[in-house]
Amino acid sequence: MKVDAIIFGGGAAGLWLLDELVRGGFHVVLVERDALGAGQTITTQGIVHGGMKYAITGGQDAAAGAIREMPKLWRDCIEGRRRPDLVGTRVRSDYCWMWRTRSLKSTLGMVGARAGLHSSVLKVPKADRPDVLAQCPGDVFRLDEQAIDAESFLSVLSERHAKRLVLAGDDAVEFVTSGPGNVDSVRLIGAEGVEISTGHVVFTAGAGNAALRERVGLGGEVMQRRPLHMVLLRGVLPKLFGHCIDGARTRVTATSAVDSRGRRVWQLGGQLAEDGVHMSADDLIRHAHGELKAVLPGVDLSAVEWSSYRVDRAEVTTQGGARPAGPVAKQDGNVITAWPTKLALCPPLAMLIKDLLGQPMSGDASDLRELERWRRPTVATLPWETERQWVTLDER
Repeated sequence: MKVDAIIFGGGAAGLWLLDELVRGGFHVVLVERDALGAGQTITTQGIVHGGMKYAITGGQDAAAGAIREMPKLWRDCIEGRRRPDLVGTRVRSDYCWMWRTRSLKSTLGMVGARAGLHSSVLKVPKADRPDVLAQCPGDVFRLDEQAIDAESFLSVLSERHAKRLVLAGDDAVEFVTSGPGNVDSVRLIGAEGVEISTGHVVFTAGAGNAALRERVGLGGEVMQRRPLHMVLLRGVLPKLFGHCIDGARTRVTATSAVDSRGRRVWQLGGQLAEDGVHMSADDLIRHAHGELKAVLPGVDLSAVEWSSYRVDRAEVTTQGGARPAGPVAKQDGNVITAWPTKLALCPPLAMLIKDLLGQPMSGDASDLRELERWRRPTVATLPWETERQWVTLDER
């Protein structure tokens, strides 16, 4: 086979890129070693950010500029007005709430956030607040930021390009190189082995990018990991999507879903998940219980179970380990290593990579017949469906 590019990593970034390139006339295949979205994408809270987190102190930094147009772009795709067509992606909420704690520091932070935001921000009268935020002492705002279901998003894109997807573990992939960062072909080793000559190799495997780079003779030091320890709740809970702001930080970000048994599930991120990295699961759950009592006064947590999971955010290395300003595509030879930084930034990342690839070759896409007997990757399972350790807390 001969292709313009082989993508390694079937998460949000890889699948969005695959769709973008196919529509642009490129011959491309995608290789996934586990399940589509395994790792960062399937565990995301699914909020399509419009810059709130990056403008929380009123600053107008590069990250806010890179992400400010994303809510409208994603909304247009989900509603079929723009490509890629994401019709069929489930929208868990059309908007998110933002509320503050009582402190003066929090009040100043909220003012700064409003000054820096580009998405629609509406202050909600007390009479119109949802019940879950009815007793919050500070102001409540509504953000024009959707929250999507990652599983359905992955399914929409993967079903459209199923013939271009290959499930192949590390031991079934061999890179044929002529020097560091120069890949001539990729061999898929199995009962139906195939050698694919390629113009480019693109790594969009998140935390897996480091190991992939080493296999083609490149260093892994260009990538940093920022770990999270997320909290899950399930049981009798109200629907909630939003951020509690305290000063220059997002104290808690909460999103909701319904599991396979019809129970409401909450995912908790934000500063809570960052602080929890150095805590045991039990300690983090007790800490999360106290935080929810503080930021959501009046919410009954007596009929819920708790769990947690760990996940790493993989990003390009920055000075001091700070969050990158936007998506990054680094080219070494004919190898491109890419990180979107945020789910919402998959579209501009795809365009960066497309520009690096140049013009597609002329050829016959029927070469895909060589992949017909290979297994196809399935979509990863949502974290609350795989977690087995759930605990209850004494509310007394």
